[in-house]
Amino acid sequence: VQLQASGGGLVQAGGSLRLSCAASGRTFSSYVMGWFRQAAGKEREFVATVSRSGANSYYADSVKGRFTISRDNAENLVYLQMNSLKPEDTAVYYCAADSVASMVAVQTVARTYKYWGQGTQVTVSS
Repeated sequence: VQLQASGGGLVQAGGSLRLSCAASGRTFSSYVMGWFRQAAGKEREFVATVSRSGANSYYADSVKGRFTISRDNAENLVYLQMNSLKPEDTAVYYCAADSVASMVAVQTVARTYKYWGQGTQVTVSS
């Protein structure tokens, strides 16, 4: 599967952005999806994940209550709605996919994902 992330940009603190990740292929519903981010000079970190069915999701503590991950299996899209953005959310955001059997499993560890998009820059000004 090929992944294409978009929707990044420059926003003031307190603002919102919605990231999208478009996946190629006909088996999008076979993949657990995740969003990760990497700030300059830091390691890539987990942000959010959603199960194949969309029924389960899980968030990093740093974004819980502010970010929402969702997916549209009919359109091969996964979204990350980001509200109440903070300067510390500034990073390159990556979407990732991994083929799993479980409809309800989520994955939070980057090395467990096989497929990665190219990243989209999010910059939050104070």
